[in-house]
Amino acid sequence: MMYTFGTGAMWGTPLTDASGTAISNPTPVLLGVLQDVSVDISFDNKPLHGTRQFAVAMGRGKGKIGGKAKFAQINGATLNSLFFGQTVTTSLLADVHDITGAAIPTTPFTITPTVPNAGTWSVDLGARDSNGVPMTRVASAPTTGQYSVSAGVYTFAAADTGKTVYISYQYTATSTTAKTSTVTNLTMGDAPSFRCDLFSSFGGKGLTLSLFNCFTNKLQVSTKQEDFLIPEFDFDAIADGAGRVLQWGMGE
Repeated sequence: MMYTFGTGAMWGTPLTDASGTAISNPTPVLLGVLQDVSVDISFDNKPLHGTRQFAVAMGRGKGKIGGKAKFAQINGATLNSLFFGQTVTTSLLADVHDITGAAIPTTPFTITPTVPNAGTWSVDLGARDSNGVPMTRVASAPTTGQYSVSAGVYTFAAADTGKTVYISYQYTATSTTAKTSTVTNLTMGDAPSFRCDLFSSFGGKGLTLSLFNCFTNKLQVSTKQEDFLIPEFDFDAIADGAGRVLQWGMGE
């Protein structure tokens, strides 16, 4: 007999990528700052009835294993290995949400934001005036309340000279640690798979549960005011090629 306490630890070891290709040398990933994990194992029971009200025999039908995990430490290896399974590059993709503002100068009435991390401007995310009202983007020759942008250079109307504007945008930059991935629309069927290992302990004894072949089916990213972002993903487990479904062990 034993007890466990706390969230324990959970690892995912990728088995296949999004196209179903086996990963020859997989890297296990730890779900950092784990908040909670649940694993539900259920079966369909098939009762046999005669002429009386209650069943006289019971047969076990189809089985299902489903799990949920919440973890606060976010990294690219975890998201891609366990959920997307596509190509990851070492580069930085980030947004700038401007809350400082800058005054529109005199001729040529342009502002070129300084991109962080020696990066490259890539996508316009809008400009707002000092009242927080979105300005209207036009192709060229902006008038009051409008702006145009080309290659990261924002041009405003001469009539708006001296007004404070807030410019938001997306940029890319080189990095040795940051990860970026573009998820493409693949043919239905194949999906990345992984092995799941869960360990929980208390008082020097532990419970180990290994699921040999898992597939994620949901990733939820939800922000809250005055709280941390804690992604949640759901997964299902099936038998692997050797017919194994799970293995458990406990220190009694």
